[in-house]
Amino acid sequence: MSVQETAQRAVGRARAAFQSGKTLDVAFRKKQLLALDRFLRDESETLLAALHADLHKCRFEGDGGEVSLPRSEIAVHLDNIDSWVTPKAAGNKGIAFALDTCVRDPQPRGVALIIGAWNFPIQLVLVPLIGAISAGCCVIVKPSEVSSRSAAALQALERYLDSECFHVVNGGVDITTALLQQRFDHVFYTGGSTVGKIVMRAAAEHLTSVTLELGGKSPCVIDNNCDLNVVAKRILFGKFVNAGQTCIAPDYVLCEKSVQPSLVDALRKAIEDSYTRDPKQSPDYGRIINRRHFDRVRKLIDPAKVKVGGQMDENELYIAPTVMTDVQPDDLAMEEEIFGPVLPILTVRDKAEAIEIINSREKPLVIYAFSSNKSFIDELKRKTSSGTFMVNDTIVFYLVPNLPFGGVGGSGMGTYHGYATFETFSHMRTVMKRSLGMEFVNKLRYPPYTERNFAILKRVLMKEPKEGGHRGPFLTITFLLAAFAILVKVLGFF
Repeated sequence: MSVQETAQRAVGRARAAFQSGKTLDVAFRKKQLLALDRFLRDESETLLAALHADLHKCRFEGDGGEVSLPRSEIAVHLDNIDSWVTPKAAGNKGIAFALDTCVRDPQPRGVALIIGAWNFPIQLVLVPLIGAISAGCCVIVKPSEVSSRSAAALQALERYLDSECFHVVNGGVDITTALLQQRFDHVFYTGGSTVGKIVMRAAAEHLTSVTLELGGKSPCVIDNNCDLNVVAKRILFGKFVNAGQTCIAPDYVLCEKSVQPSLVDALRKAIEDSYTRDPKQSPDYGRIINRRHFDRVRKLIDPAKVKVGGQMDENELYIAPTVMTDVQPDDLAMEEEIFGPVLPILTVRDKAEAIEIINSREKPLVIYAFSSNKSFIDELKRKTSSGTFMVNDTIVFYLVPNLPFGGVGGSGMGTYHGYATFETFSHMRTVMKRSLGMEFVNKLRYPPYTERNFAILKRVLMKEPKEGGHRGPFLTITFLLAAFAILVKVLGFF
């Protein structure tokens, strides 16, 4: 079977399953979520072994970031799905529609394509899949072929989930291309911006909505009033987990020149405390995914600027946790997202220059700010834009279940996690229901039009902007009319 036929068959089966209406049953969705949790429990050792084979990922990082995190996400969805699927009132409807039902009714988008990434090959597939299931979608899952062992392990999903609604399609660029040629109702992609543009162009052919979880150069801005030992430990955790191959890792540091020497010393100590003086021997330190990415990261390291680390072993795809100092904005390491264990430090005159450097680039996925000065934090937050803004730590915001995660501009579009994932895979359909009674009121809007009727309608339907939002006597009139309309309905006058 050709890749084109494989793609068409998978999408066709998912489309037929969705049109059958089986995913509209909330009980069915819960059953699938529980089956997915069973997959994570039953196959955990297989998944962890695959992660270690692909990325040398230790058990702590593999279980915590790839197995337990999706299980926690499943728990959030199971706890809340009954509330999430319930239509929500539209809020203030105005006097003219006081007796009408106006709600936002979540509907599943339909058949979704989820394209995973190789750096967190389990979690970055399963977390969006969880939201797609709870929203009532059918899904084609395309794991990253780069992390081939993890992709193979994910194939077992088909033994646990409904075989008509959910399909795992493995393969290379050719199968991804064939899938993107099919018509989907939503495409969820995690990866780099180059492929993200290809995904968006393909989706545009069918006017398909997309969620793009990309990356970018996330800066870490350090004020000169911090405990640098604490700062160094928190930067280390965010930067060198998974050997730096994390989209939300701090990509570079901005600090004043006076801070740089002490920060380097603190980072050196933090690296030795965490990974020993020879991180290559540490069971907790990962490896680069493949030779192509190893060569790419190696080219970003300027030996003359290395103050910590810099050691490499291409046979083991090992690059030590590396810190470079006095890096310039036009250095090679600053041209693209590093996505590896290399941390450049750029010195700036003040926070104004730090803000200028950040704003001269694509909007980052995250801005990390370390300071005890509220005005420093407030100004940095106010004058920059990013998907997330985090103060005095790195990456842990990702663990908050109902905190939406996503980029902006060059770092992506759309959000997920918790309710945001459910919302991403749902269409919030507007539903309005009116009575056939009280037709005498509606006569005002029918032709032939008159100035009198139009004046009344404007008074009832239209709002005029008022400074400070004060509407004077009209609010009292509106309240009285609303009370009268409700009384009429209660007494059954129509």
